[in-house]
Amino acid sequence: MSSQPLTGLRVMLADDHAVVRAGFRMLIEGAGATIVAEASSGEETMRVYDQHRPDVLIMDVSMPGIGGLGALERIRAHDDRARVLMLSAHDDLQIPSRALRLGATGYLSKRADPGDLVQAVARVARGERFLDPDLAPRLALARFGEACDPAEALTEKEFAVFLQLARGQSVNQVAESQHLSPSTVGTHLYNIKRKLNASNSAELALIAVRAGLIEA
Repeated sequence: MSSQPLTGLRVMLADDHAVVRAGFRMLIEGAGATIVAEASSGEETMRVYDQHRPDVLIMDVSMPGIGGLGALERIRAHDDRARVLMLSAHDDLQIPSRALRLGATGYLSKRADPGDLVQAVARVARGERFLDPDLAPRLALARFGEACDPAEALTEKEFAVFLQLARGQSVNQVAESQHLSPSTVGTHLYNIKRKLNASNSAELALIAVRAGLIEA
């Protein structure tokens, strides 16, 4: 990894603890990014995010007011391209599950190594899913159990599309690499989600992690 892996990125921090934000600022700026804004509540996060539209929003789950999850839901409702990395000190699997359902691009424990945070920001900025390495296998098993095996449930073409989508590639990117039209990829995506009982690309990523097809 480059000593400046986040160079050029515009990042916003949302956490109700000023000391925590200061620590994140030092780490993120030290990796080359620019902190364009900070917020300490769910409502403030929504307002400030709309003003700055950062490349990545790093947001704590637990904040005053509507909290991080409430802010995530509202931000994603107004900007479906928002790239949000959620942080939490909790081990409860329900919290990351809900965050991913609400549209978070990544989820990381606050107990993670600093290097994991930098890696997570870099991947989220590229639109790739990032799941805490310690939580991902447990979360995938808890969410999907052992019933859905993508290799068994999908056709060969669907499986190829599934792997690319699970890695965070867009429909247009998949269409180009598979020499398909975006509408055809969209049809494959519909069938993939139906067969695997997934509602969005974050859940597809979890299925792929559970199956050992991609790394968290």
